[in-house]
Amino acid sequence: MAQSEASAVPYVDERSFEREILMSELPVLVEYTAAWCGPCKTIAPDVEAIARELQGKAKVVKVDVDKCQAIAQQLRIQSVPTFMVFAGGRPVAAKVGALRRAQMRQLLEPFLPRAEGAVKPAEALELHKQGKIVFVDTRDAPSFGRAHLPGAVNMPIAEIETRLAELHMMAGAPVLYCRSGKDTQPMAEKLAEAGVPVAFLEGGLLAWEAEGLGVERPD
Repeated sequence: MAQSEASAVPYVDERSFEREILMSELPVLVEYTAAWCGPCKTIAPDVEAIARELQGKAKVVKVDVDKCQAIAQQLRIQSVPTFMVFAGGRPVAAKVGALRRAQMRQLLEPFLPRAEGAVKPAEALELHKQGKIVFVDTRDAPSFGRAHLPGAVNMPIAEIETRLAELHMMAGAPVLYCRSGKDTQPMAEKLAEAGVPVAFLEGGLLAWEAEGLGVERPD
């Protein structure tokens, strides 16, 4: 499987297609492309970015339709770029056209492995509307004061383990969040190991805003 030194996205050919895509344990996002495709060149940085972002969670590869005509015919690829997601050895989603990074992520999202206790933004929004959860902002007070999720309470990450009783006396199940999820995921894993499972917002505040969901900004 050829790969340039600077690229995070390898090319798969007809010999490696089964091994790299159909037998992959991770979901695979395949971009069907061609050397002459202008839109493919335009979105190349987005393809590289999603590959780096999802490293360890999903594979991102390219297939040159001119060099892999049998594959292109078999999968009925009629234009490039075309994106296709494979999971469990079969195609499960596809979209034609020049997708941007967020659109690629959206195509892959349903098939990505989920950490224990992780709640996705759209799912969290619905649970919050139903009054089933309470958002717990684990950032510092100034950050919380600038912007936070609807109805969130502020409980800095360093205080979580000493305020567990307070957490579990909230009106709904607590869902921890930070800026990106990098702090709250390890905390949720640590608490789960101690027999105190707590959910966290996957991707944190950044993922919430990336989906266009609203935040509260005090005057």
